[in-house]
Amino acid sequence: MEREVLMEDLKKLYSSSDMVKADCGGCKGCHDCCCGMGDSIVLDPYDIYQMNKHLGVKFEELLNHKISLHAEEGLILPNLKMQGKEDGCAFLNEKGRCTIHAFRPGFCRLFPLGRIYEDGSFSYYLQSQECTKANRTKVKVNKWLGIPDLKQYENFVNEWHYFLKDTKALLLRLSDAQLNQELSMYLLNRFYTTAFDLESDFYKQFDERMTQMKKLIYTLDRQ
Repeated sequence: MEREVLMEDLKKLYSSSDMVKADCGGCKGCHDCCCGMGDSIVLDPYDIYQMNKHLGVKFEELLNHKISLHAEEGLILPNLKMQGKEDGCAFLNEKGRCTIHAFRPGFCRLFPLGRIYEDGSFSYYLQSQECTKANRTKVKVNKWLGIPDLKQYENFVNEWHYFLKDTKALLLRLSDAQLNQELSMYLLNRFYTTAFDLESDFYKQFDERMTQMKKLIYTLDRQ
């Protein structure tokens, strides 16, 4: 499920060092952005690494109750699961508070910001109509995100985005249903099902897996 981007919002773009009116004051009494999101909160490998590390559970265990899989332009990717009467995130407690706030996924950290990708990079923008909280205050983007080694994380996010974009384009060109399914399952296994070493640096492990994956993609593209 794609979230609509308003062209008006893209008139003002931000870097991680800019100030933006995004601070919701702890979202007191509100969890609207955690409900009714369908399969739009897609999880990247770093999100799953963080959940594995802090919850002490494997990917398969998360699939049982907290996350789901969905097809996205030929790829099978995980997303946060919505459930219950409010169609709320599976990680909300009975009071509507996030139980994984300290290591919440990147999309959740961003909100009400978004990313716009252009020319091999990306910028941040403010989603003016998405957050129902009034009187938001200004905060620096990097503080709002609260991610250690932000530059390294941004490089990862950027590489993952363009890798998925290129892979989806390749699947469309190949137009081979069986090969597409095999490649999609390989990607899911490579970056999600096969756990990262939680005691070692995530980014180094990701780079190693990505190097191998790109070799496979290159080989398929040359066929």
